[in-house]
Amino acid sequence: MKTEISVPARKAWMSLLAQADAGELTRLWASFGRDPAFDWLRAPEAGGVMLRGRMGGAGAPFNLGEMTVTRCALTLADGTVGHAYVQGRSKPKAEIAAKVDALMQTEAAEALRAAVLDPLQAARKARKEARAAKAAATKVEFFTMVRGED
Repeated sequence: MKTEISVPARKAWMSLLAQADAGELTRLWASFGRDPAFDWLRAPEAGGVMLRGRMGGAGAPFNLGEMTVTRCALTLADGTVGHAYVQGRSKPKAEIAAKVDALMQTEAAEALRAAVLDPLQAARKARKEARAAKAAATKVEFFTMVRGED
């Protein structure tokens, strides 16, 4: 049975799945223990996308480069559709991400959030904090000494 979801909430879990480590996502999915029956709407396929950039976030757009992406779409037995776009060529990661997307639209959402999404979020936060700590270790403080002259 489908439940109503907000667009920002779906964007958040899709982003989390797309950025997740493939091994970590596979391990968490296996621990979830529910692999739903599904039919492919679009089997996993790898391709390239053009990345666009803007100088300063507001300048004229330019082609930055290409990135490999794997995408897929599936439908569960109840008709719920799941999509996935993940960086790289990992077809299993794309399949799991699409299953998670579909199941997050059902009553299994809370159990799935606790088993898969919350640990992924914690891991992403830990990676971000470690990167910030590494950058902070190289921070240089500049200061100006006031000379007693007016």
